[in-house]
Amino acid sequence: MNAPFKPAIPTIRLADLCDPDEFARLERFVAEHPEGTPFHRPTWLSATARGTGNVALALVAERGREVSAYLPLTEAHSPLFGRVMASSGFGVGGGILAVDDRAGKLLLGAAEELAQRRSCPAIELRGGLLPKARAGWKVRQDSHLGFVVPLAADDEEQLNWIPRKQRAEVRKGLANELEITVGSGPEDRAAHYAVYAESVRNLGTPVFPRALFAAVLDAFGEGADILTVWSQDKPVASVLSLYHNGAVMPYWGGGTSAARRLRANDRMYFELMLHARRRGCTRFDFGRSKTGSGAANFKKNWGFEGEPLGYASWTAPGTKPRNADPTSASHLAKIELWKRLPLSLTKLIGPHIARGLV
Repeated sequence: MNAPFKPAIPTIRLADLCDPDEFARLERFVAEHPEGTPFHRPTWLSATARGTGNVALALVAERGREVSAYLPLTEAHSPLFGRVMASSGFGVGGGILAVDDRAGKLLLGAAEELAQRRSCPAIELRGGLLPKARAGWKVRQDSHLGFVVPLAADDEEQLNWIPRKQRAEVRKGLANELEITVGSGPEDRAAHYAVYAESVRNLGTPVFPRALFAAVLDAFGEGADILTVWSQDKPVASVLSLYHNGAVMPYWGGGTSAARRLRANDRMYFELMLHARRRGCTRFDFGRSKTGSGAANFKKNWGFEGEPLGYASWTAPGTKPRNADPTSASHLAKIELWKRLPLSLTKLIGPHIARGLV
């Protein structure tokens, strides 16, 4: 009588993201996995590394030639925020994608070993398979919320879906003389960066390098674009969105000081809903926000219900936990100072700081 078949233990290795066949194989794995996000894609991993100067890494668990689990990682070194491996860097999602928990758990140990070998005392996982009662890991289900809703069937239904109070703000934006453009060319990119840089400065946050946005747009092709709201030939609100598996994700967006008076941000998100439906999307993914934050409340005003997101962090033995939380007391004074800096100065030095804000 033959002995029962026992599945082979998966082998773990670093993926070769410079190999086109390997790259394409992992792209297919992400596309076919029900929990795959834009931030799992090797395309995202390599584009964000290219745009910031950080390092793209990926761990793969395999049985033969079949991928059993996959972990994309961005390695970042920052004098202000320390060294970290994040999955995924500059994303709100990521983490381990696995077809079975056994392979996924093996990647946790492999990630710890890789981080220590590369002198990174911290790992951050944003979603995916999370560790359970594993030494050195802290799991949180209460720090962030995700906001996703189905798109309506037509323009009128979409407007009527928005709660009454927020709908009134959108109507004010629709009544103003504003122009809407969508594209990814040089003018779109320049307008977006000007608006985004001013917006994040006003929030006390360093702006990301212009090269990051360019690299993502170039890599994603038709899977990303910029929608901009103009008033008297000046950009007042702009958002760079990603498209993945039928969902639109307004990802890097903001408005100038004039945007609130013009209701340009309200108009922008409504126009993006319409644009996304016309290009075949069925869901609007408003991304993540910190639980209880103003951003979370803004999304709830639009009719979105927040769903808790699971995040995990690992700290190497004998080291202090990494602190890159902008709401922590240690960073509040820096944020208030940043808000008062001239915009031109924040554009100059901000990208050097922000490339460490993975």
